Amino acid sequence: MATKTTPRASAKPPRATTSTQSPAAVPLKAAAQLQESDLPGLPGLRTGDDVETRIYNTVYESVMTQRLTPGTKLPEASLCELFDVRRATVRKVLQALAHDHIVDLRPNRGAIVAEPTPEETRQVFEARRALEGSIVRLATRHATREDIASLRRQLAQEHDAMHRFTQPAWARLASAFHLRLAELARNPVLQRYLMELVSRCSLIVALYEPPGKASCEHEEHERVVDLIAQGDADGAAREMEAHLLALEHSITLQQERSDNNLARMLGMA
Repeated sequence: MATKTTPRASAKPPRATTSTQSPAAVPLKAAAQLQESDLPGLPGLRTGDDVETRIYNTVYESVMTQRLTPGTKLPEASLCELFDVRRATVRKVLQALAHDHIVDLRPNRGAIVAEPTPEETRQVFEARRALEGSIVRLATRHATREDIASLRRQLAQEHDAMHRFTQPAWARLASAFHLRLAELARNPVLQRYLMELVSRCSLIVALYEPPGKASCEHEEHERVVDLIAQGDADGAAREMEAHLLALEHSITLQQERSDNNLARMLGMA
């Protein structure tokens, strides 16, 4: 059994920063005041107001909210018409989405929404478990009393969101919890790697997790924070590994196809 220690009272170390703002960086509000608009954005959304960013985010968000399901065709001609752009613009966006594993580009057959295989899913979660084990240990080492209090406020928001908002809304807050732990690790390299893995896991969960199933169990997050507060780095890492294994095992790699109305699936009709 780990020895319980008092959380550090030292001054809060400088926060690690990256070139991409983490969704965990949204201001914390009291749970009673929380509105859906206060919740963090989807991990992986791009910033900017140009047409390429708009097309990318529309497709990305439609996949993450399960309007576009695995294997759905994304014809270039249809996207050109919907967004009133040239084919070269659409192709550039589809290449970016393929780079981020959101769509698959098939030679001479066009683009479809990605269909992660069981082996790919296993590899992504395996990498995430290894990475988050290190992150949790570092977060335990560096977390101050103020950090622990901030995590508990975030958990209160998460609990409130699970009872008030739709699944995609509170799933974003659950992802933000993991990204906040990466901030507390004070290692921007690990933080960037986790951003990519959380985005890929969010895609897999959005595509394949049964509707109404919690993508992250709130009680498991609470246990991780309790162990961090106690200074039990190994215990927190074990709890995180068990948490991510449970999430992986909740996924069923089967999904019904969307209807064939691309505009409706993209939320544009």
